[in-house]
Amino acid sequence: MPTVSPVNLTAPLLLLLLWATHTTMATNWLSLARLPRSRPVSGAAPCARLRGLTPGQVGVCRARGEVMESVRKAAEMVIEECQHQFRNRRWNCSTTPRGINVFGRVMNQGTREAAFVHALSSAAVAMAVTRACTRGELERCGCDRKVRGVSPEGFQWSGCSDNLSYGVAFSQTFVDEPERAKGVSAGRPLMNLHNNEAGRKAILHNMQVECKCHGVSGSCELRTCWKVMPPFRRVGAVLKERFDGATEVRLTRIGSRTALLPRDPHVKPPAARDLLYLAPSPDFCNLDPDNGIPGTAGRRCNGTSRLAPDGCELVCCGPGFRAGRAEVVQRCSCKFSWCCSVRCQQCKNTLTIHTCRV
Repeated sequence: MPTVSPVNLTAPLLLLLLWATHTTMATNWLSLARLPRSRPVSGAAPCARLRGLTPGQVGVCRARGEVMESVRKAAEMVIEECQHQFRNRRWNCSTTPRGINVFGRVMNQGTREAAFVHALSSAAVAMAVTRACTRGELERCGCDRKVRGVSPEGFQWSGCSDNLSYGVAFSQTFVDEPERAKGVSAGRPLMNLHNNEAGRKAILHNMQVECKCHGVSGSCELRTCWKVMPPFRRVGAVLKERFDGATEVRLTRIGSRTALLPRDPHVKPPAARDLLYLAPSPDFCNLDPDNGIPGTAGRRCNGTSRLAPDGCELVCCGPGFRAGRAEVVQRCSCKFSWCCSVRCQQCKNTLTIHTCRV
């Protein structure tokens, strides 16, 4: 039987420190979202000037230039969805004002926040590229024509099924490249690769079926159906659940290889769809500009709930919050006018707003 033992920490810690301080982090390609739309993101010269890409990703950019606009779109999707999913948490995916490390140095640490961003990023690239395939925007791919025949439910597979396999393959090539370039024997690359794959599996395991009826007067005598990806909001919600249940792991040697196993021996090993992390998260309570943590001072919170994630005691790191009143103008007494408009009055309401103390 192979022996299982914790790896000697000296070399792995050195590798992790080198990895954390390397100028090009694996998620720096998200800075593509900051580029003006007028700036090209494909072609030999433009690819070489994209500061957030690793040398290997620059090579992918040059070889697969037509896909790079989808990668830019994926970067925008990640930031928007991350901020939606964590809008009520201490860490709310706040971005740095400038630079290529969009979420700050918190991404340099092997925390569950970094795990979530990696998973969401790999999923976003897979989905953005797959959508471009379905829309006919890419020359090398189109609809998934392998989905054919009659389903066990009796409907006919037809139409344009999303070509997820192409999007997933490109995501593995582009998003995983920084980890594979460094080797996969250290803890952080292993963690990132696992979470990248978990993000892609969140799409695969939530694929949907859309159908169209054929027959006299919509009788649906014949149904043709095709497979479509879930909304990205659904993928984000699934990964948010995985974030809340993420497993802390450590680098362990098993015989001649290394693997990530739960730090708590009583916890079962994580499945391929689970998220895992190497280091505990900071509390995100206090301002820490060096690590891109804005703190929670001045943040709005829910003063009527104590235990909810958006409750003031949790968001504000204790009872340090205050209540204020604000007057807002809202639409009210709306009526439909024929044809075709809605007319509303403007009503003033006074709301109680809770914010964390400065």
